Amino acid sequence: METPNPLPAFPFDRYIRYDELTALLHAVADARPDLVRLESIGRSHEGREIWCVTVTHFATGPDSEKPAVYADGNIHATEVSPTTACTYLLHRLVSRYGTDEDVTRALDTRVFYLIPRVNPDGAEVFLSDTPRYLRSSTRPYPFDEEPLDGLKREDVNGDGLVLQMRVPDSNGAWKKHPDDARILVRRDPTETGGEYYRLLPEGNLTQYDGATFGMQKNKEGLDLNRNFPNQWRPEAEQVGAGPYPTSEPEARAVVDFVARHRNICAAVTFHTYSGVLLRPYGTQADESFPAEDLWTYQAIGKKGTELTGYPACSVFHDFKYHPKEVITGVFDDWCYDQLGIFAWTTEIWSPQRQAGITEGFAKDTKPGSFKFTSFWRDHDPADDLTMVRWADTHLGGKGYYDWQPFEHPDLGSVEIGGWDILYAFRNPAPQFLEAEVAPHADWLIWQSLISPRLAIKTAEALPLGDGAYRIRLVVENTGWLPSYVAKKALERKVVRPVVAEITLPEGAALVTGKAREELNQLEGRAYKPVGNSGANADITDDRAKVEWVVRAPGGGAVTLLARHERAGTVRVVVPLP
Repeated sequence: METPNPLPAFPFDRYIRYDELTALLHAVADARPDLVRLESIGRSHEGREIWCVTVTHFATGPDSEKPAVYADGNIHATEVSPTTACTYLLHRLVSRYGTDEDVTRALDTRVFYLIPRVNPDGAEVFLSDTPRYLRSSTRPYPFDEEPLDGLKREDVNGDGLVLQMRVPDSNGAWKKHPDDARILVRRDPTETGGEYYRLLPEGNLTQYDGATFGMQKNKEGLDLNRNFPNQWRPEAEQVGAGPYPTSEPEARAVVDFVARHRNICAAVTFHTYSGVLLRPYGTQADESFPAEDLWTYQAIGKKGTELTGYPACSVFHDFKYHPKEVITGVFDDWCYDQLGIFAWTTEIWSPQRQAGITEGFAKDTKPGSFKFTSFWRDHDPADDLTMVRWADTHLGGKGYYDWQPFEHPDLGSVEIGGWDILYAFRNPAPQFLEAEVAPHADWLIWQSLISPRLAIKTAEALPLGDGAYRIRLVVENTGWLPSYVAKKALERKVVRPVVAEITLPEGAALVTGKAREELNQLEGRAYKPVGNSGANADITDDRAKVEWVVRAPGGGAVTLLARHERAGTVRVVVPLP
């Protein structure tokens, strides 16, 4: 007996670059071909393969005949912990198949499509030896030219970090915190005569006139999560949107994959940061939902909060950084509004919450008072003390740095220090990584198990005499969600009802019925009324029946098949007695 390859050990205490990720994905596919298939769904701007892992127990049927959960990560360059969230889920599924009841049932009856790194080019920039901030793709946009003026964020003192500069300025908006001089707090509105600072990112100035400057924009101005088709707006209205919907190969590969895999019932795109589960819409109020879809989103979100500790909220109502601004062309809105898939954006990690600032997270705070959306506009200076003391204690000196004097070539005497945003904020520090991503695997496995699932209730052949038989097939949806998943899918007419087919033995003929019959959608248990109310009636809208009359003088057997794009495919061979 051939010894299987050992299961590769994905690292969950550090961030990995593209070549190592590629090697590990190939290794797990080689080790468990019964559970894992690896394919490229396209190439990035720089030509790297965008890897997709299909995870299911292939012996119980092909992936295309099972309800699916889709997950991706790292569409934004600096957001690399989402890659780990995907590889952790992959490891959980493969390592626990056969020993964990939920995992085993999920892989026997469902399928997972995982794209750990949608944007490999951007991640390589961030994970390089000299990392820099990049929003998304490395393609120059909207112009293929280097900016010529302004402050360019970069390491100017040669310590390998890009921190902050505090520049003495009598008109500066900041002053030292009375309890910790490392921290800057707002100058009082009427205050004068003190020691004040201008606070800037660490960097060099280009074409400085000695008096005024702005921030130098990155040449690479794309945001791949503004390039999806739903409510796409041009650059003048939505920064980073690209020249047209799915103009970028990474977004186009994702759209093509999801649209072609009509068995996808749920989708989660992993991002950072804020520690929150975000749901559509980003552009309109909850009143615009079909009521059943809103209730379902709320139920799925409640379970997500229970498992992960992350609040679940509406982008439009709870997660706008400015009350008058919305974002468009995003993945989850496209999935839900155009395809009727319950899609989420999970923002991994909140350093504020990790430090003990619990507004918006703790149950005793006002619902919707999410600190992470207002923190950058204003917050209590006491929060700064809390954050810096947490960094001192838990980040090993790598999160918040003491200010060091530096003679800047343009600005003169400045100090460099403060937060290392890329280390402390953009992703969990490595020692927190596994604990932060692990609960999300449980949520996605749970989402797979609530998907619709077609099953055969009855399949029989009743002799009518003279070589004729009445064939009866009854199928039912054993999942919690309805076969169509969301009312929006019905509204958009993007999902077909259950289809039943009969295959006859040689020499047989259909007397009544059609070889292919289109039945109806099957409800799940999601919208059943509460029990013991005196008003509930559990009607059989989760079942469908079809009958044929067959004349088969030579006997044999008929093959019956029922299929639904989202609820799966079932088959049975029925002997003709």
